[in-house]
Amino acid sequence: MRLRESGQPAEAREQFLALAEELPGDTQVAYQTAWVHDVLGLEVDAVPHYQRALEIPGGPGSLSAGDRADALLGLGSTYRVLGRYEESVDTLTAASAEFPENGALKAFLAMALFNVGRHHDAMELLLTLVATTSDDPNVAEYRPAIQHYAQDLNETVESVPESHP
Repeated sequence: MRLRESGQPAEAREQFLALAEELPGDTQVAYQTAWVHDVLGLEVDAVPHYQRALEIPGGPGSLSAGDRADALLGLGSTYRVLGRYEESVDTLTAASAEFPENGALKAFLAMALFNVGRHHDAMELLLTLVATTSDDPNVAEYRPAIQHYAQDLNETVESVPESHP
């Protein structure tokens, strides 16, 4: 981890791969190995490490809740980058349900929803996220309107016909 943190991800990858082989049941090693692959743009190689980190029940180095959320985000995002959009939506939907207060999961889920053509759902999720988490005073001023329209961006006021004499 020191190698990764000091800007030497290729060297960190080599060591994590050796550790992953030596300690296949260690969730923390699997998670860190996935993460370093993502950093290096090796998304295809990251997937099995993310999957292993998330699938090993209570193994050595079990993931904390924060690391689990990050691993789910990493896997879902990696699926999206690889064009595996449905898997991304499934992963990020489950992760958002498991960690409902995690706004980053919702933002990445919105991107995946966009990729599968669910534009309304993506916009609803993003607008709700902006309305509920933004500290911008201008957003706060319009928060009720943003939250209202997040539910249905197609809502319009019906036109009143002009009366003719």
